[in-house]
Amino acid sequence: MSNRATTTNAGPGPLSTLIFASRWLQLPLYLGLILAQCVYVFLFGKELLHLIMDAAALTEQAIMLVVLGLIDVVMISNLLVMVIVGGYETFVSRLRLEGHPDQPEWLSHVNASVLKVKLAMAIIGISSIHLLKTFIEAGSLGGLPLCSSPEGMAAVQAGIEFGSNLKACTSVTFDGVMWQTGIHSIFILSAIGIAWTDRLMSR
Repeated sequence: MSNRATTTNAGPGPLSTLIFASRWLQLPLYLGLILAQCVYVFLFGKELLHLIMDAAALTEQAIMLVVLGLIDVVMISNLLVMVIVGGYETFVSRLRLEGHPDQPEWLSHVNASVLKVKLAMAIIGISSIHLLKTFIEAGSLGGLPLCSSPEGMAAVQAGIEFGSNLKACTSVTFDGVMWQTGIHSIFILSAIGIAWTDRLMSR
């Protein structure tokens, strides 16, 4: 009886300790994602400066495309925050933010299932922004000058003057739009499947 109690109260063995400590191998990955977020902050500032400096020369549709690009950067940054904070909290170590005034609301009940659903919804949001940008750019397939860059707009103007095809200013094709729409639909169906599976498993 005493031998059994001694075995039960014994601490984890060396192999168990090594396996459990291996979770810290993910720490450089999360630090790398923080550096990636810094790159996105720099990209956001560069695009915002470009928008402010060239606002007078840009068309309404070009401004819309730049703003959608900024929203896209913000949503990807939000995705990085969820992966960094939620992933570290779930798979590496507790952040011990209980009672902190800036603690995110979703972090108090985060787990692998909740994080998976939130990441799926964030990916759908990012895909929606890309699809909306594609639909706006697709207007140029009918001959409308919807190129977002100054070089593209100059090419459109030159095409109008010389009677060339306006498709030269855009890389959007009908097949590309259809493929992107199909992929976005797959993202939505996958997120519905993930949410439904988690609901069944939680019963």
